[in-house]
Amino acid sequence: MKRILMLMISLLMIWSYGNIKAQGEAALPFLLIAPDSRAGGIGESGTGLADNSAAIFWNPAGIAFLTGAEVSFTHSNWLPEFHLDLFYDYATFRKYIEDISGSITASITYMNYGEFVRTLSNSPEPVGTFRSYDAALTVGYATKLSNDWGLGLNFRLIHSRLADKPTEAEQGKGVATTVSFDIGTMWRPEHLNLPFIGDMGNRFSLGINLSNIGPKIYYIDQAQADPIPTNFRLGLATRLFQDDFNSLTLTLDFSKLLVDKGQAFRGQVDTTNTVKKKRKDFYEAIFTAWADQSLGEEIRDINTSAGLEYWYGQPGDFMFALRAGFFYEDPAFGNRKFVTLGAGIRYDLYGFDFSYLTTDVFKNGENHPLNNTLRFTLLIGWGAVPQKQLGFPRGI
Repeated sequence: MKRILMLMISLLMIWSYGNIKAQGEAALPFLLIAPDSRAGGIGESGTGLADNSAAIFWNPAGIAFLTGAEVSFTHSNWLPEFHLDLFYDYATFRKYIEDISGSITASITYMNYGEFVRTLSNSPEPVGTFRSYDAALTVGYATKLSNDWGLGLNFRLIHSRLADKPTEAEQGKGVATTVSFDIGTMWRPEHLNLPFIGDMGNRFSLGINLSNIGPKIYYIDQAQADPIPTNFRLGLATRLFQDDFNSLTLTLDFSKLLVDKGQAFRGQVDTTNTVKKKRKDFYEAIFTAWADQSLGEEIRDINTSAGLEYWYGQPGDFMFALRAGFFYEDPAFGNRKFVTLGAGIRYDLYGFDFSYLTTDVFKNGENHPLNNTLRFTLLIGWGAVPQKQLGFPRGI
């Protein structure tokens, strides 16, 4: 059973980090999966845009600039190249409440690993089956600090169920629960005059999000606890062009995992001859993770993603969107590289988004576990102030 669980975890690690050096950095990699189809179509870059309910993941401060209410649901069959029973679901809700001068938000994230056959170490005969999954419930609040600044806060309850029983030699279960929180800010100026460019008011936004801040998680042995994936994101979005029916938006994100990679205790080795690692707590790693490598390595450890989104139509009427994006991770720190494509439609209260991820354009990309990943999102939004009053964004 342990080998099965390790294989299952390794599949997600392949997605999250991509090489052996990085695979041990953090537990619960499902918390890093880009959840929605819209951002999924623009290279998984949404920190500066953050203008729908999926901003709960990308940057909760973006919701401070939205009114009305919205619900959405996203589904994706995960790691399709392996043809396994893995899927990812993401549901969101947001609602602006005037009495509290802000919006309340909520989301549910669910990663299903499928059903596994339980066997004993001394016999290959099946003795039962079990299902494995990770899940997270997030609640939050977003408000404007001023006309130009937004603030968003999230609290998250995380539950991981890898196995309902231990192996014969272990005590306890492969089940764990922990908590985390996020804090994000957004600058979306109403007036911004730039030399040689002109007025960028309501056409530019800059966002920062620090997510998954929380204690380590462990299943059997507390001494082997691993940090959860605390992540820093910096993103911008700018409206390159807009008229009565057309708009074109550029997005750009930078992200970095802020976890301690571990320092070996001199001379301390466990029974498997593996050097023990001392992992700093999150409140230390948030700061030290910026300087635990050389400056060049720290820069290379930053992931970059970018995208373009084109909309045709007018808010309140039928609209459709086309999207494209690119994601890059340095070869020494995971080597994920992929191109994304997407499309979306809006009519009245309803919307549908679709995204496609491909690695075929790169050498040996056809064998990458993420290749041919599809995401589908349905959403309903109502009660919002007309877009012409908000100025930015246009795509809801």
